[in-house]
This record gives sequence, C-alpha cells and structure tokens, in this order.
Amino acid sequence: MTLASLRRRLVTRPIFDWARAVLPAMSATEREALEAGDTWWDAALFTGDPDWDALLATPPATLSDEERAFLDGPVQELCAMVDDWTVNQETHDLPPEAWAFIRRHGFFGMIIPREYGGLGFSAFAHSEVVRTLSTRSVALAVTVMVPNSLGPGELLMHFGTDKQREYWLPRLAVGEEIPCFGLTSPEAGSDAASMVDTGVVCRGDDGELGIRLNWHKRYITLGPVATVLGLAFNLRDPDGLLGGAADLGITVALIPTDTPGVEIGRRHIASGQMFQNGPNWGRDVFVSLDNIIGGAAQAGKGWKMLMAALAAGRGISLPSLAAAGAAFCAHTTGAYARVRRQFGIAIGKFEGVQEPLARIAANAYLVDAARRLTCAGLDLGHKPSVISGIMKLHATERMRICTNDAMDVHAGKAVIDGPLNYLGNLYKAVPVGITVEGANILTRGLIVFGQGAIRCHPYLIDEMAALEMEDRDAGLAAFDAVFWKHAGHSIATFFRAMARAWTSAATSPAPDTGAVRHHYRRLGRYAAGFALSADLALMTLGGALKRREMLSARLGDILAELYLLSAVLKRWEDEGRQAEDLPLVDYCMAAGFTAIESSFEGVFANLPSRFAAGLLKFAVQPFGARRFGPDDALVGKCADLLLAPSATRDRLTEGLYHGHGEEGIARLDHAFAMVFAHEPLADRMRKAGVDDPDQAQAKGIITQREADKVHAMNEAVAAVIAVDDFAAEYLTPEQTAPQGEQPSPPSISMKSQAVR
Repeated sequence: MTLASLRRRLVTRPIFDWARAVLPAMSATEREALEAGDTWWDAALFTGDPDWDALLATPPATLSDEERAFLDGPVQELCAMVDDWTVNQETHDLPPEAWAFIRRHGFFGMIIPREYGGLGFSAFAHSEVVRTLSTRSVALAVTVMVPNSLGPGELLMHFGTDKQREYWLPRLAVGEEIPCFGLTSPEAGSDAASMVDTGVVCRGDDGELGIRLNWHKRYITLGPVATVLGLAFNLRDPDGLLGGAADLGITVALIPTDTPGVEIGRRHIASGQMFQNGPNWGRDVFVSLDNIIGGAAQAGKGWKMLMAALAAGRGISLPSLAAAGAAFCAHTTGAYARVRRQFGIAIGKFEGVQEPLARIAANAYLVDAARRLTCAGLDLGHKPSVISGIMKLHATERMRICTNDAMDVHAGKAVIDGPLNYLGNLYKAVPVGITVEGANILTRGLIVFGQGAIRCHPYLIDEMAALEMEDRDAGLAAFDAVFWKHAGHSIATFFRAMARAWTSAATSPAPDTGAVRHHYRRLGRYAAGFALSADLALMTLGGALKRREMLSARLGDILAELYLLSAVLKRWEDEGRQAEDLPLVDYCMAAGFTAIESSFEGVFANLPSRFAAGLLKFAVQPFGARRFGPDDALVGKCADLLLAPSATRDRLTEGLYHGHGEEGIARLDHAFAMVFAHEPLADRMRKAGVDDPDQAQAKGIITQREADKVHAMNEAVAAVIAVDDFAAEYLTPEQTAPQGEQPSPPSISMKSQAVR
C-alpha cells in the first residue's frame, strides 16, 4: 500500500464521509446561480495573496471617439429636454419629444451590436450615459437603463435563436419595440425561483404545440408602455409533449403585449419617481414554443439565463446611478457649503459641516473608482457575478450615505420641494436603488460571501463537486486530490496572515507606487486575514454558514471593502498619481480599514467555535481592533477639496449635467463661481465692520466697480438660497381655482426664511 493510499484511507475517507453527511443538498436554482458569470479580481482577493501588479496592468476603462461624441451630443441634448419637477409633479411622464429622441438616437440599443442596428457601446460608455442622465432625472435614467440591463435585448443576444435575434434586435435597437421584463410577482420577490406564474405545454385550438400561460407580475419598469414583455415563469409539461420531464422549471419567453389574454395594469409610483412602472397579468395566454428565448431547447433553462444576465447587468446600471448620485452630492453640497454663510463665514468652514462634506467627497471618489474598475473588467469580457453583487449593494448604500449627508448640509434648502430643489428628488429616489435588482438586505446577508465563498475560493467548488459525485469511489479520489491542496493552502495562509499581522504589514508585498505603497501592504495583510477567516468559518460551520446570515454578511463586508479599496488604489494609479487627490485616497483607506477591523472583530466574537475564533484573533488581530478612521486634519483637507474650484474637484464631479438658465443647479454653479472670485472683497468689508457694499464704497473701502461685483455676488447667492412657494390653487386646483382659470405655477421666494 502506497503512502497516498494509506493517507486516503486513514485521513481523507473519514473527512469525505463526514462532509458528504453534513453538506446540505444544493438545489438546481442555487447551482445555476453559482455557475452564472465568472470570477475576476474577487478570486484574487480570496487567495489571500493578491497580485497587485496584475491589478495595475488591467487596462483602464476608456471611451472611443464615437462614444465621447454621443455623451457630448445626444446625451446632453436629451438632458436639456427633461425637467425633473415637471416629469414627477405635473406631466407624470417624460415629454413626447424625449421619448422620440430616445428612439431616434438609439438609447434603447446601447448594448445591441451594430450588425443589428444598435450602438454597440462598451460597458464603460453604457455606464457613462446612465451616470450623466441620472444627474438630470432618475425617471429619465431608469427609462434608458432598463432595456440595456436585465431585459429581452441582452437575453436575446446571448441565448436567442438566429431568427429571434434577426427579428427582435433591430426593432428593439431603434425603439420600434419597447421592452420590459416580468420577473417579480406578489408571491416571489427576492425568492424569484419560487414564482407561481405558470406555463403548461399543450396544444392550441388549431392543434399547434405551444404554452398556455397564467401570471401576475408587479413592479415592472416600462410595463405600462411596453410592446413586448420578457416573461419568466415555471414551465410544466404534464402530458410529456416535449418528451422530457413533467416539471421543466423556470423558462423565459417573449410575449407581445397585444397577445389575447395579456392585461396591462395601472401604474405604480416608485418613491415619487414617474418612470413607467406597473403590474401586468396573463390569463390563459397561448403562445408558440418559438416564443421561448432560444426556442424549445431552452425550456426550463430560464433561471440560468437570468443569472447570467444579472452577472453583468448589476455591475453597470445601478452602480452608475449611485456613482452619479454621490458625485452630484459632492458637487452641489460643496458649492452650497461655500456660498451659504452663517455667523459671517461659509458653513463649509464649520468642522461639524466638514465631517459630512469629507465623507461625501471620499465616497464619491470610491464609488466611481469601483465603477470604473468593474467596467474595465466587463470590457475585458469578464462577467463577475460576485463583484456585480458587491457593486449593486455597496454603491447604492454609499449613495444613501452621501444623500443623507447632503440633505443635512443643505437643511431647509433641500427640504422645500419645488423646481429649485435640485437635491430632494434624489433623496426620495434612494430606496429604489436600494430595493431593486436584489434587495440590499438580502444581497449582503446571503449573496456576497455566500456566493463568493464557493465561486472565488481556490478549491471549495472542486471539493463540493467531488462530494456530490454519485460514484463514491470516484468522488473520494477527486476529493483526495483537491483536499490536500486546500490543506496546504490553508496552512500557508495561516502563516502568511500571522506574519503580516504581527509585523503590522511590513512583510506584505506591495508594488512601487510611491505615496500609497503602505496602503497596498495593509490591504494585503487584510486579504490574508480574510482568506484565513473564510477558511476557518467554512471548516467549522460547513453548510450551516449560509444560515448564519449575520456572520456571512460580516465576511462579505470584508470582501467588499477589499475590492472597493483595490479600486481606489487602481484609480489613483490610472489618473497619474495626482498628489492633490491623496487626501481622498487616504480617507477612503482609513475608513475602509476601520470597517474591515470592525468586521473581523464581529466575526471572531460570533464564531461558534471558540477555538477557531481564538486562533483567528491570534493570527489576524493580535493587538485587537485598530479603529482610528480618518483624523480631523484629513477630514478638513477632504472637505476643502469641495469648497473651491480645482482639478481634483473637476475629476470628482466629471460628467454631471449642470442645467441651464434659471434652474437650481445652474444658479448654484453661477453663485459658486461668483463667491470664489469676489468673496475676498466681502471679507475686506467685514474686517472693516461694513456689510453693505454701497456704504463700503462710500467709505473708500472698495471701489465702485468692486461694489458692483459684491452686489452681483450677493444677488447670485440670494438666488441659490431662494426656495419655491406655491399658490393654493396650484396645490388643490379642483377646490380653489375659479372656473375657467388655470392654477398658478410655483413662485420663487428670494427670501431666506426656508433655509438654515
């Protein structure tokens, strides 16, 4: 008997038998979700020893000349056509000219290849378009976003038959057909795999083989105006007409909305955002088997198709909207904090205001860094499902943080609704991003680490495959081959994590990146600690870990921070190591490291195996959690970056739509420029004890020309501070407006009674 055979009999076999006994059965839907997409930098982080040179060698996301021209041309023109207040409060829809413009310029076909009449844009261009539109109107952005995300277009490109692609894609690309996708039903939201919407294979009245459908869907964006519905349902073949199983499973089909039996419901209103959204039903709707995306051969494969589509789509649409929201908050809040004065100074100079300003600036930098890195991976051909989940979850959560902080700084200015309030509608829209495409609470507790541990771990998925083999001997042989590699990896990871922790990351390798090299070292330390913690958690809890959602969430938080902080360092390198941006990099790293330390502490405190917890604390956190976060001086530096024009501020807020004329954002931009140019004159007056520019001119403190500049600056600031008010008949026209008269539009108060 060889040494390998003896090892297999005495050591591997008992472990193999124990693992087979305790490993919970994996459902078909769980397996398909795990098999969707692929891995990328997330897998490198899971090794515990990421190759930083490989990260830095990744080509940054860039735009072609054509894509840049589209952003500078049609995107700006479309933004100018839409007024968010009018859409959400008065017309309750985009204007007809905007709908026509969207169709004419191919906004619905950004992801559709050129051979089918689409724009064939890169993932980064797609993201940039959504980002700019989002700063003008959430309703506009969502309208363009949905056909380019999870929808018939992407599913047809990857899974449709040639005939389906040739017919549908050109029509979708030019907006001749408006698509929607029906996934969520009242009975199945996050647990979409348990949907009760049904399709039964049968013969129609003319003997044609087809499917009889019954469904009820809700929350369907573009549903009220769609001409074709992508529908997910459970397909059954009780009479065996297809020659296979009776229960085929989730299937996806294209249903023209004018098909008999299709009913389009009334509209939903999602947090006050008037994008088209609503329920629909199907009652005994009969369609051909050819309506299945991919034809009859794809019957029962819909869940895998949907997971594959989400693996890429979740990394673009909502993260782009969130990045836009964070950058918009940075731009507007910094400007407002500079022009708004209290106690004789700009409110942005108060430390209490600088704290949220700095948090907004750093989060805007981080979210956009992660968006760019993710788009770079997508444009390289990756479909990183775990990273897409991280992006959807953490980008929208940080948008929520930025928006809350921005509201706090703006105070009454952002509380009073009206056309001049450029921030309030974003605040109302935040729950939409938090909820859709996988609710954040579910994504954090079940998906990021739960899926990531299996997909990204170097050995776990192979071990699970071996354990599930029907042939026990073959399974044991396969398990033995991979288990000992896993064991060696775990031992190496233990000593790597311990060495890096006990030396405060001095032994952690890092590329020669100048001022941020120490950040790579510390990030490498935490990657090793994470890999070891994940291994021991999986080893001691096994399949029970997926039921320990709070523990899984903390491990997922560490993985997410590792990815987001990697993106921050990558952005700083890609942008040419801008020294002026270092405060933002340092803030992101300090805040992220604090979050990682806290998550480690939570994992170690709650691991059921106290021996494993003690071992991890000894190896990963030997001196306890070090939660310092950004210091006050760094907070001040980051806040100051938003309070004055600079190249850093421009990089942070690039690509936003700035409005025109007398709109709120245009007024703010004008006042910000005026204050920056003329505030020294006002300061000279205050030092002399004079507030009125005419008096200051009369006393010789300033010249007449300078007095005119101060007057212009004061008028610009007053226009920003102004808020809207409304006539009673505008608010309740059916009760108070005299017969034959139209309600009065909102008026603009130049007083400051509704601000801080």
